[in-house]
Amino acid sequence: MTGKWTPGAGEAEAGAGGAPRVEALLAAMTVEEKAGQVNQRLYGWRTVERDRRGSFRLTGYAREEIERWGGLGALYGLFRADAWSGRSWVNGIRPEERAEAAAVVQDAVLGAGRHGIGTLLVEEAPHGHQALGGTLLPVNLAAAATWRPESLAGAARGVGAELEASGVHVALVSALDVLRDPRWGRGEECYGEDPLLAAELTRAVVEGMQGEARSRVGAGGVAVVLKHLAAQGEAVGGRNGQSAHLGPHDLAEIHLPPVESGLRAGALGFMAAYNDIDGVPCCANHDLLTTYLRGRHGFDGIVMADGLAVDRLAGMTGDLPSAARAALLAGVDISLWDESFAGLAALAADDEQVAAALDTACRRVLTLKDRFGLLDNAGRPVHPDTARSVVRLTEAQEATRAASRRLAAESLVLLKNARAGDGTAALPLGPAPGRLRRVAVVGPYADDVPALLGDYVPPLPAGSGRSVAEALRAALPGTEVTVGETFDDVGAAAFAGADAVVAVIGGTSHRSYDDAFADNGAIAGRAGEATGGEGVDLADISLPAGQDDLLRAVRGATDAPVTAVVVSGRPHVLTGAFEHCDAVLWAGYPGPYGGEAAADALLGEAEPTGRLPMTLPRHPAAVPVRYNDRQSSVDCYRDVPEPVLLPFGFGLSYRDVAVVDLDVAVRPDAAVVTVTAANRSDEPGSTVIPVFARRTGGRRTPRVRELLAFGRLAIEPGATAEITWTLPADRVFADPGAPTAVTELHVEGLTRTIRPDRRGGLGA
Repeated sequence: MTGKWTPGAGEAEAGAGGAPRVEALLAAMTVEEKAGQVNQRLYGWRTVERDRRGSFRLTGYAREEIERWGGLGALYGLFRADAWSGRSWVNGIRPEERAEAAAVVQDAVLGAGRHGIGTLLVEEAPHGHQALGGTLLPVNLAAAATWRPESLAGAARGVGAELEASGVHVALVSALDVLRDPRWGRGEECYGEDPLLAAELTRAVVEGMQGEARSRVGAGGVAVVLKHLAAQGEAVGGRNGQSAHLGPHDLAEIHLPPVESGLRAGALGFMAAYNDIDGVPCCANHDLLTTYLRGRHGFDGIVMADGLAVDRLAGMTGDLPSAARAALLAGVDISLWDESFAGLAALAADDEQVAAALDTACRRVLTLKDRFGLLDNAGRPVHPDTARSVVRLTEAQEATRAASRRLAAESLVLLKNARAGDGTAALPLGPAPGRLRRVAVVGPYADDVPALLGDYVPPLPAGSGRSVAEALRAALPGTEVTVGETFDDVGAAAFAGADAVVAVIGGTSHRSYDDAFADNGAIAGRAGEATGGEGVDLADISLPAGQDDLLRAVRGATDAPVTAVVVSGRPHVLTGAFEHCDAVLWAGYPGPYGGEAAADALLGEAEPTGRLPMTLPRHPAAVPVRYNDRQSSVDCYRDVPEPVLLPFGFGLSYRDVAVVDLDVAVRPDAAVVTVTAANRSDEPGSTVIPVFARRTGGRRTPRVRELLAFGRLAIEPGATAEITWTLPADRVFADPGAPTAVTELHVEGLTRTIRPDRRGGLGA
């Protein structure tokens, strides 16, 4: 049972009755107090302000809401700092001030209520805490390129410890969205396009932040609310929050595996998404939020609506009260910024069904609070001691920074590495003595640290993080490094005389404090610098702003090897980069240590070992295209007969590490798959081993390929190593009982065919 949560005594569906302390409180509460527990209307950064002495005090905005309910269910974003909140290092809450600010809020909440119930502090942590001083990780898409759940778990553990040391209870964590259309601006929040890869990484982030079997919740970790439920990555046209057109089989096979992985890991919350599935909005989907989550899987935590998602239901139901009723009865327990949920008390007075559902939702919120001591019998939850909190936070940050560096290095994917006539590969560049006298670094993101970070990030402290150009300068003290955004900034002479050229291209999700924002924090109208992120969906996923022209000009100006470092939160079309560059290194949004990681990989100080977590299209009009579609995209378009530039799972390395054997042993209930790889180089090497399959003989059109298993091997020079998986029959075959079922296993260039054993076993 290690690492797997199952409902135990007192942890069954909370609607059926909770702990005695929770039930006693519920019986003593008025309907208004219950409604207050399921509302989360405040923008937390507006709830405290500084007095003349610089200490924190509650704002009138917060006091009015707290007194309205005689308490507060949850408070979103007390520590949030970014362009939307307007909080920065000038006016935001610094790391050493978090405990003080949290205590001010909790004291006010306790003072206003009759029952001594504290409030849940809820913070954004999609890839690190979105607060001043919060340690940032590579975005999810980059973390997925590591194919290392254990590395992500370690980083997530550090983030959870940072949050808990600050007095935070609940982290909102992107994990459930599966990338199905590169036009969607939020692709960076996905763990790629494959359900198994996404599921394993979802498990890792939950167990990292909460502990295995919820063991660190409130004790070095926090509760995780996974977002978004469900199928938001399937939105038509890649348009954020719009309809997901898919049937129950594709929903179950593509979008629900990460959900079920989160459930098995014990996630304490899920966030209902904006989109509808076949016309039914997720926030009003009883089948999804109640029948599926709670009935089928025994989920006992909370369901939170996405920001203002309940109010949006009024476009379907006709008004705000009916929107609140629809969401509550479907299974939403707590809202986010909505006005409609504030009317639940009035609705409950005349509607027994709403009154019963309100009791159920309130019970679930109180049960979660009980985990954190917010229902303390003395009426006061324990505030984090400021001095001790700072010490614990500092310790957690040190561990998280090390984990973030490691993730950044492991996330780099080498896509191309051409060899010259003498057999010399374009990468690594060196540094061999005298080889790199002059290096030109060009591109819109050559000297740009915020472009490495992604969306949902706070401003970094001054001087933290290095751009790719800065990292190369630091690593090459004896080399002349010329840097510029454009061709003219660097100059034709510098390109002509360079021993190597590095072009840092791609996109950015950086939000400027001058940008305009929608009421939920997404970029509104025309984005400033941003080419990705929430609110920045694109019809054309070509490299933006003339970058292909830049690469063409650079190629024409130099005989030196040209390497493109692609900084990106979505699958851009890199056809031009492949045409004009000798090497291409995909970096995603690798976080604040990504510049150094890229420089180390370019210079051979580290080896890029990541693999693509998504398909790269060859043409911007040939999307979406996914490796696990049910029909091949080859020869469908007369003008682009091969629309895939590089497939899911692709990745090169410097070392000569290759799969040399694929063995399948058969058993009645499973297939035992063993892969052997050899390291033919004179340095230690590692490689990701993905096992793909094509499964036929079932009752549905088979997918072109599916990922059945994956792992990583570290191999000493000149040695071999093997990795083994035991795959259950219902995973190996589309229909294990069908005598016509055939599965082809593919690992690198090796293939094995498995058929059902007519005697009830498996045959190879």
